Amino acid sequence: MMTIQTKQDGATLTLAIEGRVDTMTSPQLQQAVLQAFQSAGKVVLDFAKVPYISSAGLRVLLIGQKTAQSKNGSMVLTNVGETVQNVLDTVGFSSVMTIE
Repeated sequence: MMTIQTKQDGATLTLAIEGRVDTMTSPQLQQAVLQAFQSAGKVVLDFAKVPYISSAGLRVLLIGQKTAQSKNGSMVLTNVGETVQNVLDTVGFSSVMTIE
């Protein structure tokens, strides 16, 4: 089970994600990210309440990153916990994504 709260602040849209990002929930996140880029130039993914991300979730992050680049926008990950950060480091995402 995953919930996503959205908050618009000017051209920035924040998606506060709560729950695991895995095979079951990644389609929901992908839809939210793609929708966010329709109304915002900068999308912030708040990972404060994300304990786990799977390869399906990583794929969504890549799609989001590519969407941001194609729209000359940006995607930022914030409040990434240690477990998720380790996964991002391991697969090399830390060097291609903006993590604050």
